[in-house]
Amino acid sequence: MVHGNKNRKFGRVRSQRTALVRGLAVSLIRDGKIKTTEAKAKELRPFVERLVSHGKKNTVAARRIVASRLGEPAAKVITKMFEEIAPKFATRNGGYTRIIKMGRTPAGRDEAVIEFVE
Repeated sequence: MVHGNKNRKFGRVRSQRTALVRGLAVSLIRDGKIKTTEAKAKELRPFVERLVSHGKKNTVAARRIVASRLGEPAAKVITKMFEEIAPKFATRNGGYTRIIKMGRTPAGRDEAVIEFVE
């Protein structure tokens, strides 16, 4: 039985999935908007929204948690999260990202754009 197994695997082992989600999250924070597959966008959304919630606290512990979750990326990514992105959502309780479905590509993938809401 496979109870409680709701995560998408993307045909990768756990370490590769973690690296994939971290890389997508860093790109989203850096660029504000990325184009990817619908499944990857849906998997990325709760990961990034938790990071933004930590970013709203703006404590040293929160910075360390975000850096840890993102796999110690460049300092400018962490700085952007805490000084630009998180303050925009100070009065908002969740729902920091939106997924816009772009349709199916000729290769058969369902593409989507994930971006921060304004």
